[in-house]
Amino acid sequence: MVKAVVGEESRLTSAEDRLSRSAIPAEVGLVIGKLSSVLDRGFVFDLIPTPSNDAGEPACSVLETRDDKRKPSKSKPQSSESSSLSIDSDWVAEHARQVSRMLLGGVKVVGIYVWASESAFKNSTMILCQAIKGVSDAIRHLDPGLDEALLVHICYSPRRWNCRTCLLNSSITSSSLRPCDFKLGRVLSSLQRFKCNYSFNFRLPIYCKGESKRQTFTEILRQELAVHEKELKSANAMIDGDLVHNDEPCNTEGEHEIELLFPFMKDSRAEALTAKNITGILHFGGSIYSYAYLNAKEPVSQAVADIKADITRSLQSRLDIVCDEAEQDLDPTDAGDDEEAEKSKIPISKSILNSSTKACHLLLPRRVLVPWLAGTYICDYLQPFESLEVVKERCMELMSMEHSSLDASKISEVETETSLMVAESMWDVITPASSASSCRLEGNVEKTSREDSTKRTDNASNVPIMVAIFVLLLSVILGLMLYRRD
Repeated sequence: MVKAVVGEESRLTSAEDRLSRSAIPAEVGLVIGKLSSVLDRGFVFDLIPTPSNDAGEPACSVLETRDDKRKPSKSKPQSSESSSLSIDSDWVAEHARQVSRMLLGGVKVVGIYVWASESAFKNSTMILCQAIKGVSDAIRHLDPGLDEALLVHICYSPRRWNCRTCLLNSSITSSSLRPCDFKLGRVLSSLQRFKCNYSFNFRLPIYCKGESKRQTFTEILRQELAVHEKELKSANAMIDGDLVHNDEPCNTEGEHEIELLFPFMKDSRAEALTAKNITGILHFGGSIYSYAYLNAKEPVSQAVADIKADITRSLQSRLDIVCDEAEQDLDPTDAGDDEEAEKSKIPISKSILNSSTKACHLLLPRRVLVPWLAGTYICDYLQPFESLEVVKERCMELMSMEHSSLDASKISEVETETSLMVAESMWDVITPASSASSCRLEGNVEKTSREDSTKRTDNASNVPIMVAIFVLLLSVILGLMLYRRD
């Protein structure tokens, strides 16, 4: 339970000045930061305003209501006392969902803020609770452990800051809001930085046609991510070459390297691939470049937990992007009759993988790092057909970053070539198992037939027989030649 919140003074003061100059009556946006259960404190890094919706309307506005039974006072208009806020909760939730993908380990959407008068805020408690619930529901799949959020009120009449915590129960009401201490200070300059380059390699089964376990492409990957998340939690970690074995804070400065160590365990996937109802496999492999940020008083174990969570979030975000942009998926090839042509219209993300699945290809987005605040980074995911200009546009729209602060040369494309033997990007791609020995890794998903593997096995087993026959014939010939000499 968060008992006190500290906001980055430079960023929050800048946001207050911007709102004061704009003279707008109301604004809603996202609170970016960290909530530390160890310290019972929250840290606010920045406030990100929610942009206008597709119709050009603001996400938050003031509704003026007037009671006709009472005459308005000349000194104090009645409408100012009865005004309330109108918030497009769905649009704020969608903004939170997309921004959440761009945040690295430990840094999250921790709530919402509202710029409004004291009376408008008091008259809009339920509307604000609905907005918080919408945001929490939108990002819960990326942060299942989310149990509380912040509501920051920037009041301009009178001018002051207020902060409340909101317990994310099944039903959020006004009683879920509790006041907490709030102050401004230096937060970003005290952050510890940790990075990890994590490689993964999954082999997922494709079941025979007609089996009850038939699953879509998306279902198979989501199920695998849930299994892998459990394996990640059991992994040990080394920081700068030293095994993490305590909960002491990190006292050394600079950027720290984290390496994950997995225990030797029985691979259940390998056993599944030998089952008779398996007709092929889905090979899903690559690498993830992960970052995490830690407060100076937090234990190093929290950095390890944030790195592990960031790896899972990154894989989940890429899959979400594929599902969101299903029309960009490349359809199965070699469509023949009308039935096959109809199947080719189904996006790969929704297709059922079985023995009749045609060979198909799908490139997953790769992560790029964008400089953000005080030496920290945010990330974005670049599709194969997109350029860095698209990243800059999304940062300006979603993160409210200025164009002058976005330099394409400083955007780090960390997930690119990793070996001289690889001609293209191998990051987070789905590749056929048969191409494991190839010098060129391409991102695709392909059905591997059991019949093909059986034929390769039969061909391999025939080699010793041919060698034995050859040796036998050679022995007979040499024996006949020696017999004739005698």
